[in-house]
Amino acid sequence: MPDANKKGWFTSLAQQTAALAGSPPAFGLAIGVVVVWALTGPIFHFSDVWQLVINTGTTIVTFLMVFLVQNAQNRDGKIIQLKLDELIRAIETAETAYVAMDEMSEPELDELHARYLRLAQKARSKNSGRLAKIAEEKAAEVENEADARDAQSAPGDLVTAETGHLGAVTQLQIPS
Repeated sequence: MPDANKKGWFTSLAQQTAALAGSPPAFGLAIGVVVVWALTGPIFHFSDVWQLVINTGTTIVTFLMVFLVQNAQNRDGKIIQLKLDELIRAIETAETAYVAMDEMSEPELDELHARYLRLAQKARSKNSGRLAKIAEEKAAEVENEADARDAQSAPGDLVTAETGHLGAVTQLQIPS
């Protein structure tokens, strides 16, 4: 396991702060600060200084957190990219020219994106007949299941049916 000291103090601080700031206790603390601030409003007659305290405090915290969280996100993104690069490199059939793709220019990325869009469209058009047949078979299967339920249901019964590819649930009442 890599030594934590090798990361540097700022990276360690950024990672620990990002983890802490995203925790339930930190959220609870923030809620507590806002509640205490709101409850002290009548004591300070909702003065400009009272408002300035929360505005200044939140501005300073937000300003500092932006840098710490951004550092942690940059590091996490780099680590994920390196892991993906290693997976691409390790798979024999993968296009290893795409390792370190993050170094490509915007026009190169756009060209690559357009290439993959064309490949996806080609695959969809090639498979559209097969997919339509599968959809028809699934629709017929659902219809047959509904007919079987209808045959077993009495008028006035409440019937639950699963429909659609997302499994949406619908309740229907059999007419009397």
